[in-house]
Amino acid sequence: MRRLLLPLLFVTVSLLAQPGVQNTSVAPATVESNTTKKKSAPKIPHYLLEEKKQLDIDLKENNIWSKIYSNYHIYKELKHEEEAIDKKIAQLHKLSKRRRLNKAQKEVLESLENKKKVLQGKLQLLKEYEKDPFKKFLTPPKIGTVPSVGNPFAVISALSFQEKLKNDQKEYNSRYESIKSVMQQLHAKEKLLKQLIALDPKNKAYQTELETVKDQIKTFTPVIEIFETTQSVYTKKIDEIKLNLQAEIKKEIEKATTIGIIILIFLVLVFLIKYLVRRYMSDNERFYTINKFLNFTFFTLLLLTLLFAYIENVSYLVTILGFASAGIAIAMKDWFMSIMGWFVIIIGGAIHVGDRVKFVRNGMEYVGDIVDISLLRMTIQEDVTLTTYMKNRRAGRIIFVPNNFVFTDMIANYSHAGLKTVWDGIDFVVTFDSNINKATSIAKEVTKKYSKGYTDITRKQLNKLRSQYSMKNTNVEPRIFAFIDTNGMRISAWYHTNAYATLTLRSTISTEIIERIQAEEDIRLAYPTQSIYIDKDVRKPQMPEGLEGEQA
Repeated sequence: MRRLLLPLLFVTVSLLAQPGVQNTSVAPATVESNTTKKKSAPKIPHYLLEEKKQLDIDLKENNIWSKIYSNYHIYKELKHEEEAIDKKIAQLHKLSKRRRLNKAQKEVLESLENKKKVLQGKLQLLKEYEKDPFKKFLTPPKIGTVPSVGNPFAVISALSFQEKLKNDQKEYNSRYESIKSVMQQLHAKEKLLKQLIALDPKNKAYQTELETVKDQIKTFTPVIEIFETTQSVYTKKIDEIKLNLQAEIKKEIEKATTIGIIILIFLVLVFLIKYLVRRYMSDNERFYTINKFLNFTFFTLLLLTLLFAYIENVSYLVTILGFASAGIAIAMKDWFMSIMGWFVIIIGGAIHVGDRVKFVRNGMEYVGDIVDISLLRMTIQEDVTLTTYMKNRRAGRIIFVPNNFVFTDMIANYSHAGLKTVWDGIDFVVTFDSNINKATSIAKEVTKKYSKGYTDITRKQLNKLRSQYSMKNTNVEPRIFAFIDTNGMRISAWYHTNAYATLTLRSTISTEIIERIQAEEDIRLAYPTQSIYIDKDVRKPQMPEGLEGEQA
């Protein structure tokens, strides 16, 4: 037994000692080999390394295409990793069906499932790079709705749209130029890496980087081809839209210029007519009416010109208005009646701006001057008159009278056809025993004295109106009437006065008549009184007949 153990122990010791010997003998050779490699490593020119460094910087900085490719590449790697994890998890699940997993296998399965959840989160963030990662940048900007140039204001929107198309096209072309630049840089890098590998064939980093660059070139090549086709179609479409817009803008500018010239001619004619009317017409009121009519005519012509110029289908508009006219006429009856009233006022000439009128509505009376006649209403400035003194006790208001009231209400014109005067009357009562003849004489003298100027003016104006109106009574001299009244004899004195200042002359005449009557002993003013005679006659004694003659 010992004889057998001794040889076996010797062999074992010999075997254990041999590796040590080999290690000691190999070490110097290995050191010598490494030294040889270091000595024999190729020397790469510095300018190539600098060129590669600059290309790497250019491809990484401010390069959206490289970033998209990087995200796309990361997504693919994560997807492959997920598939590998799914395969391992499937194997473990299949194994668990045959037999129960041990603790280590369970931990591995749990770790793989957690890792899969993390990968799924990353993949969800990079979901847009799953398919067509460059689609967003290959798709040209939306053109949108091309504006129709149908009026001068649309020219502005058309020019703005053209500018938008120009900016969109510029931005899209910049994308194309950027991807072309990236492609050129990738080809340059590929060529440079091939030079570096030729100088250092055993450099694995350069080989791996070359494969990556080739993969990028392979990915970007179809992208550029698609981009070129899309850009060509997009550019042609943009050019077509621009040409159409330019033609429409030119046409609209020519139309607007023609319409502008027509309107300018109308405007010059209106101003010329206004100038001639103002120069050769002394009546300001008639000038105001003509001026309003000219303005209305000008705006009507302007509206019709624009209507026929910018409505493509006028017959269609007329048809619609024909069907809608009945409803419009009912809904806007007062407006239409006011417009018709305006035509009656302007063409008929019954009322002019500056006329003093009296308007009666629902028992209320308004007297004032016409300050404006618009398409829908007349504007009256209320003055202090006998009406405001006796009835309204208000004055100075601005009253708006719809034009359609000329058909339904009474409007009295104090100054129609150039007449500036009206008849006004003053009444006073004297006692029955007063000298009536003397009282009427005083009234006639006073009224004739103060109304003489207005009487002459009225006579001249009525003589002019005889050719236009049938006037039977043209007597304009003051008129004095005497009537029996309850408390005495009523003396009524009528005279012509200024239609715009009746109260002033009435006040003057009233004051002087009272002063003259009070100076007379045989004329006494009457007012409601009671006389009681008991034992003495208190009446005014009658003068003897002889004395009356002397007094007279």
